Amino acid sequence: MSMDFDLENPLGNFHDAVPSLFLTECDHIPPPNYCHTLKASDFDISVRRDVVSFISQLSCTFDPVLPYLAINYLDRFLANPGILQPKPWANKLLAISCFSLAAKMLKTEYSATDVQVLLNHGDGGAIFEAQTIQRMEGLVLGALQWRMRSITPFSFVPFFINLFRLRDPALRQVLKDRASEIILKSQREIKVLEFKPSTVAASALLYASHELFPFQYPCFLRAISDCSFVNKETVVQCYNVIQDIAMEEYESALNINSTSDTPVNVLDEHFVSLESEKTNVLIQEQDFKRRKITADYGNKRTVPFSHFHQC
Repeated sequence: MSMDFDLENPLGNFHDAVPSLFLTECDHIPPPNYCHTLKASDFDISVRRDVVSFISQLSCTFDPVLPYLAINYLDRFLANPGILQPKPWANKLLAISCFSLAAKMLKTEYSATDVQVLLNHGDGGAIFEAQTIQRMEGLVLGALQWRMRSITPFSFVPFFINLFRLRDPALRQVLKDRASEIILKSQREIKVLEFKPSTVAASALLYASHELFPFQYPCFLRAISDCSFVNKETVVQCYNVIQDIAMEEYESALNINSTSDTPVNVLDEHFVSLESEKTNVLIQEQDFKRRKITADYGNKRTVPFSHFHQC
């Protein structure tokens, strides 16, 4: 009997699987030079954008983890050059096939005809037969080497949250939810694919914790930086990318006009502060400045210090 697939626990036993997750995560993502490979092989990056858009349209009424898994399959498929010739109908077929595989893994019921009608916007576009979709699924599975139990950033979120020693389950859930939002939105940015899932998870949680619990952020950062599975320099790089994504989100939500000012890179500042064992004065000053940007979001989630362990 096959185990149910859980994006947070893809290997089935969380406590025993953590080292295995870190050891095998690179088998479930495109190679680091994925973006460069696409450009070098004359594969227009806009094709990926189109297929991602198709998957999003197909998934608009489903749990957001379904399109996330489908796009994971898509990127791993596209990392194999020469498999797909970019054509409008092929892009739609690929989107439907990745969506279908993800739906099967998550045991989500759907009507293949209904989702295709949705994708065609009722304009009479082609409706692929079941056998055609199955053949395309076979190509995708071959490219994935049948590794459908994808290891994603969600697989590492519980592990890193446990390092933070949050006492209140409600606070743990708030942090997890915000980090999950960041992870979901970051998938559209191809630069994020240059990092391992564990690095994306650590960076998303650090950014979320800086938004929600700024005065406890140094403790969270220390917990991440002390983790033997984490490369701090790589986390800084990923954090920068996620910071840009989050800032775009804020500007859109708050209708802020773009300026020439560059946001303070708080992660660099905090790593320097931790390693030199200086006081937290500089950290708190940077937090205060940053909170001016995130005030509308953060004011809704203020929590007392009694809910935290001391560092």
